[in-house]
Amino acid sequence: MFSFTVDQEISIELFQQHHKNELYELIDSNRDHLRRWLLWVDKRQSPEDLEPIIPIWIRKYADNDGFDAGIRYQGRLVGMIGLHYIDWKSRSTSIGYLLSREAEGNGIITRAVSSLLHYLFIEMDLNRVEIQCAINNKKSMGIPERLGFTKEGITRDGQWLYDHYEDIVTYSLLKRDWKASS
Repeated sequence: MFSFTVDQEISIELFQQHHKNELYELIDSNRDHLRRWLLWVDKRQSPEDLEPIIPIWIRKYADNDGFDAGIRYQGRLVGMIGLHYIDWKSRSTSIGYLLSREAEGNGIITRAVSSLLHYLFIEMDLNRVEIQCAINNKKSMGIPERLGFTKEGITRDGQWLYDHYEDIVTYSLLKRDWKASS
């Protein structure tokens, strides 16, 4: 299964069924923090709610169409990162991520995405990587901005969150631009 070492402190590993309790604890202990930006958080009310989802994530990886994985910091599950899809015709993908409140401020997502970009552009030979963030999620927007992504535009009312719409900012990085900056 997919496992990826970012550096001495951070690793990324594909979720398996035996991770469901640990993943649920991450979600549950960060519910208020995560629900500000993620609609699906309230749908996960027990570890059993994750049982049907994990095989879908594994199948997605097996089909070479993206992945959903855990981020470990010093051995502890502190977040998630994944590719929403892989468009092999245009050689493009979209990265999503989340991080526990207590793990913020350690550069974990920036380091994980930076390392993943190398894998995507070199190992997978992709050409374009996209990241979308809610316009009010300044911490999330900081990731693509720090890593040299280009801000392409804003989708007005691009996401419904419980009781309001959020505008979505789209960032992209092309392989040729990444090479020039790395």
